[in-house]
Amino acid sequence: MRILFIVIFLLAFQVQAQQYDLLLINGKIVDGTGNPWYYGDVAVKDGKIAAIGKIAATEALKVVDVKGLIVAPGFIDVHTHIEGNDLKIPTAGNFIHDGVTSVVTGNCGSSNTDIARYFYRLDSVKMSVNIATLVGHNSVRRAVMGEGQRDPTAEEQKQMEDLVEEAMMQGAVGLSTGLIYVPGTYSKTPEVIGLAQAASRHQGIYASHIRDEGDHVTEAIEEAINIGRVASIPVEISHFKVTYKPNWGRSVSTLAQVEKARLEGIDVTIDQYPYVASSTSLNTTLPSWVFSGGRDSVLFRLRDKSIRNTIKDEMLATLKRKQLKNYSYALVARYGADTTLNGKSITEINAIKERKKKAAAEAETILDMVENGGAQMVFFSMNEDDLRRIMQYPYNMFASDAGIARYGSGVPHPRSYGTNARVLGQYVRTLKVIRLEEAIRRMTSLPAQKFQLRDRGLIRKGMAADIVVFDEARVGDQSTFSSPHAYSSGFQYIIVNGAITAEGGTHTGVRNGVVLRGAGSRDVLAE
Repeated sequence: MRILFIVIFLLAFQVQAQQYDLLLINGKIVDGTGNPWYYGDVAVKDGKIAAIGKIAATEALKVVDVKGLIVAPGFIDVHTHIEGNDLKIPTAGNFIHDGVTSVVTGNCGSSNTDIARYFYRLDSVKMSVNIATLVGHNSVRRAVMGEGQRDPTAEEQKQMEDLVEEAMMQGAVGLSTGLIYVPGTYSKTPEVIGLAQAASRHQGIYASHIRDEGDHVTEAIEEAINIGRVASIPVEISHFKVTYKPNWGRSVSTLAQVEKARLEGIDVTIDQYPYVASSTSLNTTLPSWVFSGGRDSVLFRLRDKSIRNTIKDEMLATLKRKQLKNYSYALVARYGADTTLNGKSITEINAIKERKKKAAAEAETILDMVENGGAQMVFFSMNEDDLRRIMQYPYNMFASDAGIARYGSGVPHPRSYGTNARVLGQYVRTLKVIRLEEAIRRMTSLPAQKFQLRDRGLIRKGMAADIVVFDEARVGDQSTFSSPHAYSSGFQYIIVNGAITAEGGTHTGVRNGVVLRGAGSRDVLAE
């Protein structure tokens, strides 16, 4: 009886001694600050980082030896579009396998407007990643004004500002705009300033897909900066770039604009995906006025011969201005009306339809596709030198501009799968454009600071245990433009709120993500 008591006592003592749930030992810690790496162990308890240093293996229930591997904070993707597939594919494999543990959605002016209901649904389904959201100007404008090309009345302006304010109190992290998209493209700056002021009152930020990234990029950046200046709100310029050959090299001056604003005291930062091709709707190849009034109005214009010719003339003039001979630069990512055309360029589709090898005929092909529901596209429009120059700017974050991918469906932009791995493999390890610690800072603490995700982005005691463990010699993107459905390599463990969500390149099925509410949320303020 005495022996049994001793055994029970020793077992109880051992369980009590194991004060940590998980212990990563012998790691090469890159803590997210930008400081040099160092060796150490990281202990996790109740979803938080509980200790860092030299920790006895006997103190943890589960011990993982990560010798030779990098231990870093989980990556934060500040520019995503997960709405739609968030509830359908809650495991979010393309993000998890690229080291992403938290995302910010609601970008480019498109979001849920009832944030409380959205968060309730996310809490119900449980995601593998943590989710914060912006409230989108386009969605708010559409809810109040429809898709009309006009200025709001004073009453409509107030209704929009009230919607933004309510969204902020429900937990949005800021306001987003997509000023090339309908109906936001019809707005003038004072309208946006009013909404930005509403977000500012609740500690939000202003994230903008600016009005132009080509010929008028300077003016578009200045508009975003001025909105920040007048509304007293931090500014995030989304997927910062300069597009099409006439503008290549202008990143020197556009970055100087951002730096000048920062010296003035305006909190301006940018984000970027590491590819020379963008991805957006085929609709953007048409003049924005075509889409005023909604789908019925669009179809009327496309089916009226005179208006159709006017549309086509404007399209061809834009093509000429971009110094492009045809639409071969535009590839279909997803075309619901005919999925056999996915992955093909407009020029190739035009040939399949046995039309003349002329830009005017290709414009007709585009109009047909828009008439049949439109398509998601990939546009090759950027220059590698600009990309690298922008990448070296210290107040630039990395972001995918992607949604949750359904593996094997369509021909999406490879940024959906490989954004962070591409930076770490191609631009850190191979090309040495930036150093490892700096890249990790841009993926972790910088976005956490900008979006006020106060318990994320650092390997620090008391912070949420969002942790990525990877092999710096093997990490890399496997997704390509021709074969995009491929997960990144080199990631050994992805931990979300203390739970191992991916191990050895395999998703464990764990869905331990949480909703991340903005700093001005009523829930946050009540804590």
